[in-house]
Amino acid sequence: MSDQAKGSAPTSAAAPAPGSDTYKGWLFKWTNYLKGYQRRWFVLSNGLLSYYRTQAEMAHTCRGTINLATAHIDTEDACNIVLSSGGRTYHLKASTEVERQRWVTALELAKAKAIRMMNDQSDDSGDEEPTSQSDRSEIQGTLKTLVSKLDDLSTCNDLIAKHGAALQRSLSELEGLRVPVEGGEKIKAVNERATLFRITSNAMINACRDFLDLAETHSRRWQRALQYEREQRAHLEETIEQLAKQHNSLERAWREAPTLAANTASPPATDKEGSERPLKEEASDEDEDTEYFDAMEDSPAFITVTATENTQHRRSQSNLSEASGGHPNDWNQDDHVSPSCNDLAGKELQPRRRRRTHVPDKPNYSLNLWSIMKNCIGKELSKIPMPVNFNEPLSMLQRLTEDLEYHELLDKAARCESSLEQMCLVAAFSISSYSTTVHRTAKPFNPLLGESYELDRREEYGYRSLCEQVSHHPPAASHHVISQRGWTLWQEITIASKFRGKYISIMPLGAIHLQFQSSGNHYVWRKVTSTVHNIIVGKLWIDQSGDIEIVNHRTKETCQLKFLPYSYFSREVPRKVTGVVADSGGQAHYILSGTWDEKIESAKIVQSSRGGSASEGKQKTVYQTLSPKLLWKKYPLPENAENMYHFSALALTLNEMEDGVAISDSRMRPDQRLMEAGRWDEANSEKQRLEEKQRAVRRRREAEVTDALDEECDDSGREYEGYQPVWFHQKRNSITGETNFVYKGGYWEAKDRQDWSMCPSIF
Repeated sequence: MSDQAKGSAPTSAAAPAPGSDTYKGWLFKWTNYLKGYQRRWFVLSNGLLSYYRTQAEMAHTCRGTINLATAHIDTEDACNIVLSSGGRTYHLKASTEVERQRWVTALELAKAKAIRMMNDQSDDSGDEEPTSQSDRSEIQGTLKTLVSKLDDLSTCNDLIAKHGAALQRSLSELEGLRVPVEGGEKIKAVNERATLFRITSNAMINACRDFLDLAETHSRRWQRALQYEREQRAHLEETIEQLAKQHNSLERAWREAPTLAANTASPPATDKEGSERPLKEEASDEDEDTEYFDAMEDSPAFITVTATENTQHRRSQSNLSEASGGHPNDWNQDDHVSPSCNDLAGKELQPRRRRRTHVPDKPNYSLNLWSIMKNCIGKELSKIPMPVNFNEPLSMLQRLTEDLEYHELLDKAARCESSLEQMCLVAAFSISSYSTTVHRTAKPFNPLLGESYELDRREEYGYRSLCEQVSHHPPAASHHVISQRGWTLWQEITIASKFRGKYISIMPLGAIHLQFQSSGNHYVWRKVTSTVHNIIVGKLWIDQSGDIEIVNHRTKETCQLKFLPYSYFSREVPRKVTGVVADSGGQAHYILSGTWDEKIESAKIVQSSRGGSASEGKQKTVYQTLSPKLLWKKYPLPENAENMYHFSALALTLNEMEDGVAISDSRMRPDQRLMEAGRWDEANSEKQRLEEKQRAVRRRREAEVTDALDEECDDSGREYEGYQPVWFHQKRNSITGETNFVYKGGYWEAKDRQDWSMCPSIF
């Protein structure tokens, strides 16, 4: 019967080489004593050997399967294979010894893989999440592939050693037999070749063993790194769960204790008219917005005492902003600022153009931020692709231009004769730029490289502003403003932002320069860190924290501003800002106090002394001041602002179409325009198109750099400069020593000519 079976159709079939994931072919399987060996189609895949009567049966009927992880593989003679596992035994036969050896090799490799897979599954059974198989990182996949291939190599190593030894024994036995002289010489030649084969194989095996040891060393290192990342992720998710539980507990406690809620400081919520809401509504709004800090951590290092003609009434610095609550001081009721600062010259110019006062209401699209952000922890935010659902229909260049919302402060400062009084107004201007962020939790569009934005308000307010995106990675924008009312402002801002799990930190890097033409006073300062809280649980809210030092480099006068981080348990006024204006010798002259989302007041110091020790053991300075006077107060938001992205009156006009602007102006950006119109799906598609176009341009630019380097190597002399901004160029600042992009001129002249040929086609 076996002879008859051997005479059947050949068993070889088109199949992958042994060692691949799948191996297929015909084999003869022992059925019973009546039928003997029968031809069957065998498929080896994923550690399982299955067989079918025909290839067509693979689609619907499997006749049997054996798991190689627990199977024993044996070879009876030249063509037979015996597989046994759990009381089940397959007697198989190949048509030739070569075919049998191919199957044995494939089966042994598959068995080794099946055992590894079983061990890996048992090791991974305690992973922190059941869906870890679908969330494998690229390094883990590479690691498993490398380990698999190395194990295949190790198995082949064992097979070569085994079969090489058998071949050597067989040849030695043949050499010992009595054969004719000619046959003996041939056997001797074959034996020599076998010896060379063994030597070569041993050399290869040794090299493979060295490689295997090296790979295993790196494998263990990668495994440790991967395990550390898993533990960090598990710890983060544990922390998030605890925060959610704490949030719910605090919410219940807040609602069960209305008396306590009424007496606890919480961030003031303002309605669209700018007035404060009832405190009960405050509590229900802000109980989702809680971030905890030590109550005494950022308390002011000084105390103020307000001096009046009749009485000396002591006030703590934390209540200074309340001092003006009953005194509606205005710009013209400023006793301690010189009369020249109160001059209203220049205010006679009224807006000649009626600008828009609303944009289409924001659509109510729900989207889970955490579902997108959970895999972005620790990454640079500007490199994470975001749908427009998280944006507002303004670019970062337009948000930068919003710093000019309270440009009147600079107009007034330009008319001041006293540099210290001028410093107070400059400080108020630096704080006022944050007032629009209190409700603005949406992300502005990242500008494309070469994108620009102009704001020409010369006829209405006397200034012109121009921004340009001068770098893409890192993202950097340059801004230049010149006013007919005696001041020039310029800055280069690089936004560094990190997602930290439960909050996003936005860190503007770069200095802001402000120069007044009449006095030559040159002020320099930097922005503080903005933090978006409650990314995972609760309502999004923004806080500003950190220190600002404003320096007048002509007179060496300084202003130290401190933005206190919000604390649930602190007795301080929420969103509080304090500051001290000092001369070049360090003598304090003015105290600034208020909140960055509402108002800032200044008080002239008439006397200072060292007070008692604070709770931290440090002495606090006691400043005796005149009554505080209002420097700046936030404009009320427009009607229906809550449905228009909480835009201010200026922000509503920033994306309004204007004639004659550059072809690279942010107003021309199609995805931003579609989002403003409420067509978010189309905006998302257009955003992807623009980003892909930008990536293609960057790849082409990188190829040009490579070509230029190659030509330099060939001594052709060509030098590639790389991307150069259109309206700004790099220049070293003599004051800060930094090299920044500054305005080189030409934009407004090009606008007059309507010649935009130098602008890149980015949209």
